Amino acid sequence: MGTRDLAGKGAIITGSSRGIGAATAQLIGQRGAGVVVNYRAKAPRANKVVKGIQEAGGQAVAVQADLTEQEGTDALINAAVEHFGSLDLLILNASGGMETDRGENYALSLNRDAQVNMVKAAMQVMPRGGQIIFVTSHQAHFIHDVSTMDAYEPVARSKRAGEDALREMVPELDERGIILTVVSGDMIEGTITATLLNRAEPGAIEARREAAGKLYSVEEFAAEIAAMVGKPGLEQAHTELVGGAEDFLARSR
Repeated sequence: MGTRDLAGKGAIITGSSRGIGAATAQLIGQRGAGVVVNYRAKAPRANKVVKGIQEAGGQAVAVQADLTEQEGTDALINAAVEHFGSLDLLILNASGGMETDRGENYALSLNRDAQVNMVKAAMQVMPRGGQIIFVTSHQAHFIHDVSTMDAYEPVARSKRAGEDALREMVPELDERGIILTVVSGDMIEGTITATLLNRAEPGAIEARREAAGKLYSVEEFAAEIAAMVGKPGLEQAHTELVGGAEDFLARSR
């Protein structure tokens, strides 16, 4: 894959002011895409990501947007088209639901409804050959068959609801020549979700690390997401299982 194989393309990466989203944005920017770096509240953090992409020779812009609001969705789409000429890649990385100040329905609102609304809006401007990547976790992807920690279950079920809703949109995506890819990972070392889970259930990270043999770092998982961008031969709605999925697969049979 050429180092500038995404030159001339516009990309949105939701929730990209830190963690996996920020690391993925850096990789996509290095490949030549113009990147819309999305943040909800922390502008300095997003601006730092943009600066890093620009210093590496890439193009990026930070855009404040709450995905649970239509105005936020519109702002991201408009930014990609206005700044980079098109929207060719949408990476749905933002997720949540463990926050205590966002209301009891926030997990479903963000992890399902906002994802669907984002895809519906993106489809209106995406050219044929566009790609949408939905980032999830094994705990969510396998939740119908494998139970998860109590503290994470609302998030897991809402993220699986989001994945299911996007899969239901495949016929329309097919008509438009847009491919959907799902990337599922285990708990990721150093993420806010892993930290909150370990706080809610002490020992959770260590137990998961033992079961999986290894947990990916933020940078390692971001590299796996980026590797799916423009990968030749991807089938529609392909699911890429990244690390530690063997025991989930065994328990779901």
